[in-house]
Amino acid sequence: MRRNDKAEAKKRASTRQLIGTKEITEYSLQTYGHGELVYFIIKPSNISVLSEASISTRIYALMTVLKGIAEIEILCLNSRENFEDNKRFLRSRIEQEQNPVVRKLLEKDLSFLDRIQVQMATAREFLILIRLRNEKEKEVLPYLSRIEKSLKEQGFSVKRADKEDIKRILAVYFEQNVTTEKFEDFDGERWVILNE
Repeated sequence: MRRNDKAEAKKRASTRQLIGTKEITEYSLQTYGHGELVYFIIKPSNISVLSEASISTRIYALMTVLKGIAEIEILCLNSRENFEDNKRFLRSRIEQEQNPVVRKLLEKDLSFLDRIQVQMATAREFLILIRLRNEKEKEVLPYLSRIEKSLKEQGFSVKRADKEDIKRILAVYFEQNVTTEKFEDFDGERWVILNE
């Protein structure tokens, strides 16, 4: 395919095609060419308050899970907004600003973002990802239940991500800015009144 053809095909591609997602189901993210992705959200432990023996136990438990389930992939993502671009912009503006009053306001904004980021420093999300490929539909849910049970038996606080969790994960990953509590399946969906 020539370069112009590729560019034209990219222009015609839908947003879903560009980011590689076909559909969000009740328990997974179906992709183009990368299988069906099922996420398990692991609530992180605060290891700063754990003893060395407890940390070793947690590591061993994770190792046990990894040995038992070959298909596991592990992700660590921000679970909230990332303010680095905003802070970089404010620093640049502070350097350029000539008016001392405006400079002081910009410094206060920067300080505010620093405080928020410190409060959210533990806002990480640990995800176990299972990539389903060619599994029979009737076998999928029992298989996922066994994985969830295995994680819980090893002492992890785990939840299989549902549709809303997956939407939030994608919003943070692609947008780095989550300003809503509920995500629509279609843009403007909340404004459409369906006639019954």
